[in-house]
This record gives sequence, structure tokens and C-alpha cells, in this order.
Amino acid sequence: MGRVTDLAQFTALLTPEGQALLAALRDYDPAQELAVVSRLRRDHQAELVTSAVGQARLRQRAVAKFGAEDAYRMYFTPNGVEQSTRASVGTYRAARLAALGVGSVADLCSGIGGDAIALARAGISVLAVDRDPLTAEVARANAEALGLAELIEVRCADVTEIDTSPYDAVFVDPARRGGRGRIFDPEAYSPPLSWAVEAARKAPRAALKVAPGIPHEAVPEDAEAEWISDGGDVKEAVLWFGTEPGARRATLLPSGAGLTGRGLPDPAVRPVGRYLYEPDGAVIRAHLVAEVAQELDGGLIDETIAYVTADALTPTPYAAAYEVTDELPFNLKKLKALLREREVGTLTVKKRGSAVEPEEIRRKVKPKGPNSATVLLTRVAGAPTMLIGRPAGGGR
Repeated sequence: MGRVTDLAQFTALLTPEGQALLAALRDYDPAQELAVVSRLRRDHQAELVTSAVGQARLRQRAVAKFGAEDAYRMYFTPNGVEQSTRASVGTYRAARLAALGVGSVADLCSGIGGDAIALARAGISVLAVDRDPLTAEVARANAEALGLAELIEVRCADVTEIDTSPYDAVFVDPARRGGRGRIFDPEAYSPPLSWAVEAARKAPRAALKVAPGIPHEAVPEDAEAEWISDGGDVKEAVLWFGTEPGARRATLLPSGAGLTGRGLPDPAVRPVGRYLYEPDGAVIRAHLVAEVAQELDGGLIDETIAYVTADALTPTPYAAAYEVTDELPFNLKKLKALLREREVGTLTVKKRGSAVEPEEIRRKVKPKGPNSATVLLTRVAGAPTMLIGRPAGGGR
């Protein structure tokens, strides 16, 4: 379907008839879609019903990122739902820009406006730029729907042609998906990371959103790199300009706990102690496991594995803690016998440095009984190992 046709169909959703359809579809069950569509087509044009049902599906998907209150007032495209920033992350980033004294931002590659919304709610005026007419129109509709139109100017244009000099800061979120899926090469982003970096350097402050898997050697020397997780899942990395050049930081949401690198050497490898700590993914991506190990007075169980072990239980927001009850060489028969003996029916399987899949373990050991346990499949000093234990208080 061409973008002009898409745009016309989207505009139809903004009419009173389109709005009434969307309101009626708010709580519809996708499993009943055929019946719902047939019923609605008796009173409305087929194209408008199709558009409304598609938008209702996207809104339901968007609840996980934006919350129900916003998602059911906003508008989305399939790419917009997939690529937009989770609201909690956008809110955090906007608050940090506001704390830096930023009052206006040029939001380049703004998509459906998720980041522009977070910035505006932080009291920042935003120029939101996207080259796709439909996406720009959706962003404009979102600003209107959430009462933020006075703070958000939407412009359909090529970001490379925008003069950002009037703005306090630049935010760039390059497209990291193509026709074949996710793009891993930063120079294959649209626009390329090198262009975004140059645009950032022209502004007093800047934030560039990049994939969390960005190689550390690809981070410019004059940038601060921050990895952000939300609920334990790593969501993104941000390259900051005009803050702390060379700094490496991990930020954990929703707590807001932040850890900054101190240039520590790799921790020593030591035998497994009473407790095992699994650092948050943002800590691992930021290469800050050594900082966590120092805080815990711990060491690594293997020089290539990001598990920290210690003899004491120390509260930390940066890692989940487990009390280790058994350390065994990898052997499924022994694991099955041990779990049967302890009547373990609820089994959590985690892995790091092991090729074995957790589902395969659960299928083969067939846990049964009233008790629970955690099995960590990993390597200890190079040897495939099973660590059995349970979550311990004091971790995140």
C-alpha cells in the first residue's frame, strides 16, 4: 500500500466517525476480529473499519511501552510501536536533559513522537523531524492528543537538512532496522552514526540513541556512553556529548540507580563462595562488572563469565543474588537425581557461558514436587558446571 493511501486512511481516523470507531474498539478481543469487522462494516466503509481495527491492534501492543492511559489516546504505525522508546526510558532521558539546563531540543528521526512527548512533559520545547509523511502526521496527532502541541513542532523533512543551531540540544535516534531486520553496523544506521556524531558535536549538548550492543571501540572519545536497563532488560545505549567525555555509565530503571566506571582492572578469579551475583545487563554492557565485584568484595568464577562470587551477602541494586547450595560438574543424570531427592517441582534455569538451553534442561529432568530451586549453568575456572541454589535477599 502506498504511503499516500496510508496517509489518507490515517487522516480518516481523525474524523468524528473514525474517533467513534476507535472508541468502540478500545477493548475488542483480537480473537473475535472477524465477527467485529463484519459487524462494523454494516455501518462504516470497509477501508475505515480496516484502518480502525489495525490501529486498535497497535494500541494494544503499545500499552507495554506507553501504559494504557497514553497508548489508547495515541496513534501508531507498525514500525512506530516496534522502534519507539519505552516511556520510562524516555522520561528518564528527558529528565536528565532538563537537569542539564536544556530548554529546547531538535529531535531528529523523531518517529511517532515518543521521545518528543517525554521531552515536552519535562518542560522542553521540541522540534520533531521525520522524513516520512505518514510518520510525521502520526507524531503531530500524538502531540495534539496528549495536549502537547504547543511544545512540539513536527516537521516532515530530511534530518540532514535541518539547522539545529537555534536549539540547546540535539537528540538523534537513527533507524536501526531495515528490510532484513535489525541492523548491527552503526554505519548502516539511517542516518549513519558518523553523521549523527557530527551533528551532536555542533550542539552544546546532545544525546544519540544507539543499540546496546554497540562495540566500545565505536564510542567516540569525546562521548559519555550510558547503558540503560528497565526491569532488568537492557533497552538502549545513549552517547552523550557535552557531559562527561570518556565516562562509562550503567543506569537501572525504575530505581534510577547509576554506576559509573572507575577504570578498575578485571577482578581476580576465585572459587565459588556462598553467594553468586548476577550483574544487571546494563552493568555488563557497560563493562562495569569490576566495579560491582569491588563493592561486593568478590571475584569472578571464570575470567570469561560475568558472574561474581562472594562469601557475604551484600545489598546492591546492580546484581541479583543467589545463595549457592551445591556446585556440581555438568551432568544431567546427577541433576535429575538431586532435584528428585529434594522434591523440586518449580525449577528456574539460568545460563551464562553454556550452550544448553533452559527448556531442554526442564524437559529432561522433569521437576516434580512442592519445593523450588534455581540452577545456573555456567563455567567455573573453564569447566562446565551446575550451581544450584535459591534467590537470596540483598540483591536487586
